[in-house]
Amino acid sequence: MRTKNLVKRTMPYYKKYWKSMVFDLFCAGLTTICELVLPLIIKYFTNTAIEDVSLLTVRIILTLGGTYIALRIIDAAANYYMASYGHIMGTKIETDMRRDMFNHLQKLSFTYYDSAKVGQIMSRITTDLFDITEFSHHCPEEFFIAGIKIAVSFIILMNVNVWLTLIMFAVLPLMFAVTSKVRQKMKEAFQEQRAQCGELNAKVEDSLLGIRVVKSFANETIEKEKFAQGNKSFFNVKAKAYKYMGAFSTTTRVFDGIMYILVVMVGAVFMIKGYIKPGDYVAYLLYVSTLLASVRRIIEFMEQFQRGMTGIERFAEIMDIKPDITDSKDAQALTDVKGDIEFKNVTFGYDENSVLSDINLKVEKGSSVALVGPSGGGKTTMCSLIPRFYELNSGDILIDGKSIKDITLKSLRENIGIVQQDVYLFSGSVMENISYGKPGASLEEIKKAAEMAGAAEFIEKLPQGYDTYVGERGVKLSGGQKQRISIARVFLKNPPILILDEATSALDNESEKIVQESLERLAKGRTTFTIAHRLTTVQNAAEILVLTADGIVERGTHSELLEKKGIYYNLHKR
Repeated sequence: MRTKNLVKRTMPYYKKYWKSMVFDLFCAGLTTICELVLPLIIKYFTNTAIEDVSLLTVRIILTLGGTYIALRIIDAAANYYMASYGHIMGTKIETDMRRDMFNHLQKLSFTYYDSAKVGQIMSRITTDLFDITEFSHHCPEEFFIAGIKIAVSFIILMNVNVWLTLIMFAVLPLMFAVTSKVRQKMKEAFQEQRAQCGELNAKVEDSLLGIRVVKSFANETIEKEKFAQGNKSFFNVKAKAYKYMGAFSTTTRVFDGIMYILVVMVGAVFMIKGYIKPGDYVAYLLYVSTLLASVRRIIEFMEQFQRGMTGIERFAEIMDIKPDITDSKDAQALTDVKGDIEFKNVTFGYDENSVLSDINLKVEKGSSVALVGPSGGGKTTMCSLIPRFYELNSGDILIDGKSIKDITLKSLRENIGIVQQDVYLFSGSVMENISYGKPGASLEEIKKAAEMAGAAEFIEKLPQGYDTYVGERGVKLSGGQKQRISIARVFLKNPPILILDEATSALDNESEKIVQESLERLAKGRTTFTIAHRLTTVQNAAEILVLTADGIVERGTHSELLEKKGIYYNLHKR
């Protein structure tokens, strides 16, 4: 992305804090006064002393000295504001950008997360935005200060000696031309560094989340080797970036030295020839020092500038991903849900791989439908289409006669409860995890939901009861306990439509019996879709669908399908 476009992307974030920004720039202007005034004072002292030292009275010295001290006090106060509140303003902008990125990530569908690496996303939302604080604060500030110093210094220097000034400024274009090439290489290196940092984060996350698998296979050595490889790649990228930083810094120092010695030598010749006074020559050298310091500061700031640009670019890459599932213009909230569901000629596939083709199905309110069949037949995919986790390739799904495309996503998903095989519990207490089904629920409601899910008994035996910390992903609880908490969560939500995705397949016999009883209570009076490999859990379903790669190949009740002696019969027999 072009730098100009990236800078434009940050402009809206300044709008909210424009007063702080204006005052920060005002303070930046004040800090330049001392540096610009001091050479004038020295020039006056030197020229006056050479012409007639008696004109240089103690009163004049004290007055000018006192003025400079007063300016220094103002400079200190202005610098304090810039260093504290200026950075706070930058932090606010960084915080706003991080908030917007997280909110945007919440809008993206499963399609994005199916191929994205969480470690890369974490790197973008944390590390990549760290430099935004420095960039958003220092970028306008540094350019503003440098602009004032260069402009004022140029005017003053031109008044002192035109030819000497033109000679010096003639070198600046060459300096910027050479450093711009190195700067571009540095920018590319920073981009590669950020990408590699994301890859390293992804490797670490993958290894730590799978630490139980790692240890069970005694494969710590393999994980160490994988990390060492990623760590070395990250080192190589950073080393390359630092080499370009070194080249950039060296180039600026060389040109800085050339310009300064050029002014010293030419100025000395001009002073011998009488083209410039000694006091003017001293003042000129001081202004040149100020000018070159400003130019050098801007050039060196480009390192920080490029870091900020890289962070903004990676921020923009995420923000530019368009959610493929959004509310239509005329979408309406789903209310008074009965639970009638209809699939009309539904076709869906991931990328170019077709999973479901021309599916037609009607499910009446309050009835239960079971989906069985071999793995990869599309059972979970079919149920994931009802809450619109994925967009249909063609066809439509209706709830109470309304197309899910004409229903707001929030209201659609608020009316659907899902109990999955792989239960996800958030890091927090039992109470917090159950209340996720209905934020703001009372303790009485939470306890009632837990009781309905058959979870109250074991919860009350926990060390802190409902306040017990469940650990990362619920690691401190058994599989059956986690499943019952997830069922309690759905009980609390109380949705009219229910999806049970292999909710008991990973449990032992005793836990399965308890959970199955909970699920039967949960499914009562709701339109229920049950995905199961254990056929004993779906024998009482009103209708059983056998789903394969060819679509729905068999349908009927348990007894009807056994009589057909087809695929279901063979599955049951096995």
